[in-house]
Amino acid sequence: MSEPSSSLSSSKDELFQLIKRLGTYLALKMSNLFSISLQKLDPRSVGAIAGLAVAIIFTYRLMRSPAAPPRRQPKRQAPTTSGSSISAQSNATLMPSGACSPSEDLRAQNVVDEFFQPVKPTLGQIVRQKLSEGRKVTCRLLGVILEESSPEELQKQATVKSSVLDVLLEITKYCDLYLMERVIDDESEKIVLLALENAGIFTSGGLVKDKVLFCSTENGRTSFVRQLEPDWHIDTNPEIVSQLARFIKYQLHVSPTRPERTAPNVFSCPSLEHFFGCV
Repeated sequence: MSEPSSSLSSSKDELFQLIKRLGTYLALKMSNLFSISLQKLDPRSVGAIAGLAVAIIFTYRLMRSPAAPPRRQPKRQAPTTSGSSISAQSNATLMPSGACSPSEDLRAQNVVDEFFQPVKPTLGQIVRQKLSEGRKVTCRLLGVILEESSPEELQKQATVKSSVLDVLLEITKYCDLYLMERVIDDESEKIVLLALENAGIFTSGGLVKDKVLFCSTENGRTSFVRQLEPDWHIDTNPEIVSQLARFIKYQLHVSPTRPERTAPNVFSCPSLEHFFGCV
C-alpha cells in the first residue's frame, strides 16, 4: 500500500526541483531585462515577459494544490453459506477486466446462430425444386384438386380443396398446367369449371379454361397425357400411373396409402400439398 504513495511523492519532488531551476533561470533573465531601459522595450518584449510571469504563477499554484486522497479499496464481503454466492464471487475475482461473462457469450452466440441460420425457401422455390424444373404438368381433378372422388359426385357439385390452392397457383406460375377429368355429362363440366373459377384459379393468368380437359373414359385421360407429353403427370389411378411410367419423365401417384413403388420415376404421396410440404 505504501509503494504507490512513495513513488507519487518522488515524482512530485522531481517536478518541483525542475520548476525551481526553471524559476531561477527565468529570474536571472528577467533581472537582465529589467536592467535595460524600459524605453527601449517594444510591446512584443513586454508581452513575452508578462506571459512568462503568468506561467510561473500558474505552475506554482498547481503544485501547491493538495493531491487527491488515494481511493480506498472496497472491503471484502464476508463469505456466505450459499454455494452460488461463493462461485459468483470466485468468477468475478478470476474474470479479467473487459472479459465477457458466460451469459454474454451465450447471447452473442445466439445472435450469430440466428444470423447464419439457413433461409427458409419459399413455396415457389420448393415447387420448382420438387418438379425438377419441369415446364409442363398434367393433373387429374378428382381426389387431387377436388374433394370429390367419382364422376357421379360431379353431377351434383364440385368442391375445390382450399389446402391445394397455394400449391396449384405456384405451379401455374412456373409450369404449363393442364387439368383433366372424366365426366358423365356436359352439366358436370359446367359445375367443375364454375368451382375452379369461384376458387380463383383462373385469375392468376397461368391457367385458362381451355386447359381444363374433359373425357368420357379413363383411357381418354391417358390419351390426353400421351399427346401433351408433360414432364410430370399427377393421378390417383394406379393403372394409369403404371401405363404411363414408360412415357412420362416423372409421375406423382396421389394415394391415402403408400403403395409399392412401381418405377423409379413414380413418386407417391397422400396429397399434392403434402408432396410440397404444405401440411
